[in-house]
Amino acid sequence: MISLRDVSKTFPGARQAAVQSLSFDVPRHSLTVLLGASGSGKTTTLKLINRLETPSAGVIRLDGTDTRTLDPVALRRRCGYVVQGIGLFPHLTVGDNIGLLPRTLGWSTARCKARVAELLNLVQLPAAEFAHRYPDELSGGQQQRVGVARALATEPAVLLMDEPFGALDPATRSLLQTELKRLQAGLELTIVMVTHDVTEALTLADQIIVFAAGQSVFAGTPAELLASPVPAVQALLAAPRQQLAALQELQSASA
Repeated sequence: MISLRDVSKTFPGARQAAVQSLSFDVPRHSLTVLLGASGSGKTTTLKLINRLETPSAGVIRLDGTDTRTLDPVALRRRCGYVVQGIGLFPHLTVGDNIGLLPRTLGWSTARCKARVAELLNLVQLPAAEFAHRYPDELSGGQQQRVGVARALATEPAVLLMDEPFGALDPATRSLLQTELKRLQAGLELTIVMVTHDVTEALTLADQIIVFAAGQSVFAGTPAELLASPVPAVQALLAAPRQQLAALQELQSASA
């Protein structure tokens, strides 16, 4: 569904590329996680896919079409985008947040209302109860659900997600991760998600791309990641392995 070949991005005035010589594929209907430390190039790569940033070199294809040949606005309408920090408009109701893009595309009032209700029910926030609320009346988890619904408003085949669950408490985060997999399967979405959380990547991904210093140093399944000898991968796995060992030690001590 998405293909990158030798893609690089250097920002004006920068001494080195933000991302360099990236080549990987995102299979149709898969969930691919871009994993790595802060500043490793993950978010830049996500923005290159829908041309919020323009590659300095290389080719990106969406469903076989070179994205350079597509109108940027039309391209972004084909790629739902869930931003870091949720990003709902506080002065708009939940329903208006979700229906904003369809309205700008000229959808009728009836069609917009039906789509809002459909999406709110899909993310398990009944429209009758939530459509007229404002973002500050919702919990963080509910706001994030609305953010996902808004990204799906124009029925995109691709969903791009930048650290979507990073600000949530562990219980809510786990619940929404499960909901995301349910949505992906039900809607047959192709998802590319940025995270620095190794456990989240292992739990959700069909494919994981590991970034280090702007380069892709690993691409494979969660099982392949766990077995990988690549030093950058081992460094990422060190912390969760230590946490797991500490938890097992506490459980043994309390037994």
